[in-house]
Amino acid sequence: MTAFPAALLPLPVAIPLVVCAAMLATAHLLPGRLPDILATLAALGVALLSAIIAAHAADGPLVYWFGGWEPRDGVHLGIGFSVDEASGWVAAFIGLLYALTFVFAWGFFGRTHGHFQILMLLFLAAMVGFCFTRDMFNLFVWFEVMSVAAFALTAYHLEESALAGAINFTVINSLAGFLMLGGIGLIYAQTGTLDFEGIAAAVARGGRDPVVAGAFCLVAAALMIKGAIVPFQFWLADAHAVAPSPVSVIFSGSMVSLGLFGLAKVSAVVFAGSDQVQHALPVLLTALGSFTALLGGWMALLQRHLKRMLAFSTISHAGIMLTGIGALSADGTGGTLVYVVGHGLVKGALFMIAGILLATRASIDEIALRGLGRGIGPAGIAMALAGLLLCGLPIGVLDQGTRLVQGALAQQGHGIALAAGAIGAALTGAAVLRAAGRIFLGLGPDPGDEAGAPSEDEREKANRPLWLMLAPCCALLALDVGLPASLIEHALPRAASAFMHRPAVDAVAEGPGWLPWMSVLAALAGAAYGLFRDRLPAFVVRSVGATQSAPTRALEALHSGLIGDYAAWLAVGVAVIVAVLASV
Repeated sequence: MTAFPAALLPLPVAIPLVVCAAMLATAHLLPGRLPDILATLAALGVALLSAIIAAHAADGPLVYWFGGWEPRDGVHLGIGFSVDEASGWVAAFIGLLYALTFVFAWGFFGRTHGHFQILMLLFLAAMVGFCFTRDMFNLFVWFEVMSVAAFALTAYHLEESALAGAINFTVINSLAGFLMLGGIGLIYAQTGTLDFEGIAAAVARGGRDPVVAGAFCLVAAALMIKGAIVPFQFWLADAHAVAPSPVSVIFSGSMVSLGLFGLAKVSAVVFAGSDQVQHALPVLLTALGSFTALLGGWMALLQRHLKRMLAFSTISHAGIMLTGIGALSADGTGGTLVYVVGHGLVKGALFMIAGILLATRASIDEIALRGLGRGIGPAGIAMALAGLLLCGLPIGVLDQGTRLVQGALAQQGHGIALAAGAIGAALTGAAVLRAAGRIFLGLGPDPGDEAGAPSEDEREKANRPLWLMLAPCCALLALDVGLPASLIEHALPRAASAFMHRPAVDAVAEGPGWLPWMSVLAALAGAAYGLFRDRLPAFVVRSVGATQSAPTRALEALHSGLIGDYAAWLAVGVAVIVAVLASV
């Protein structure tokens, strides 16, 4: 393979920024659908370029130093991009997800002079920059650019509920930015550099250092907030529920996962030389990940508002990804990277289905939509397939990621995390399958516990052709199911090892083959209970209700929608990280 010119590494970030600037300068002059066309082509360009970069990075990470400021005598003063194979493929996936989202949103914002596309392209550039950077301060810069674009996109409709969700999002993620900046300040004061590898070398020389531990605590908390890990997760459902459907596709499909991607990178590279951090990571990440998987899954099962249900499902699956990182192995981290892509494909399709229901049936309420989906059968089939994939159907990219994470957890003896991930996946799958049965088959006359969950009347632009909305949804599911497993199996050991800056391994282990089937059966049983509880013996329904009523009320009370409560839980989360670091 011919060498890839390092000077082209910034292009996947520069292209959306240049198109964004050009569209902003000519916003009121652009005719018709030209903003949609330009945005889609820019996203496809990012995907293609990132894929080419990833293919060339198979032989070793590609590095570009801005302004030619290369390291001298081990001193890193310049800012650089360093792209390994895994980072390149994640960026390519993000570009493709944006391209399909622009197709789904074609004509969605017809009178905005391209402002929606401009914000989305800025969001895209920030995500790719976040994947490529090797500088801690620029990691923070891209983190903040992502946040600013996301704030504006959440509140895009400028309705009361949208503004309330955006304010919660803004405040909590701004606090995350302050935490990250504080952690970066500490690590810079201690090491005198901001380059990932320069910090890693200084940390390895320094031994046990409370300043390094404090820096990790603040940076990890910030990235866990972005990744919606318990107890930092409260903002996510409020934001996803009110954001436009195309924006929710990006939020759940890539933004949340990128927080965990960043955590995996700084844990494996920047703080790899800190024994204190490395000893704390397995306990911290598997415990928080397990709790997140269970809480998110349970809350998803309680929802009637489809976008809130899918948001809590995202929280649950973020917990599963975190347990993979906590295994501290090429199997676990590689599985998490595959899971990021597989989950993004499936969850993006589900949010598109929610958008289709909003556009064609003027509702997002599972109970109000009962039986109203019969005229759009293909969407129902897609939703059922996505629900099965979500809970562990042993086929496709998401299943490959799941098996790798489960294999890593089994090898490391994290049985509780293994079980929690399987249960969380089953709960989220049950919620989606129950909704599909109720909406598209008219099942479930008894609304059950979800009847008391919050909901809200919403509507989105309805004059888009159904096929135009269904096509990208089906494309996402086809990619998840149809991507050859051999490609991932061949490249993953090498890519995961390079991502973690470790010697290459020959193969990665997979989890027990029966466990995904158990998750699928549990999801089907949960969905069947939700749809047919009125036909079950009264003592069965009463027994189940008695065991879940108190936890349900407690969880609903915690998700109060009050910023002060969410900030208090943020402080609790930071204290938990501090306690774990202090105990090792």
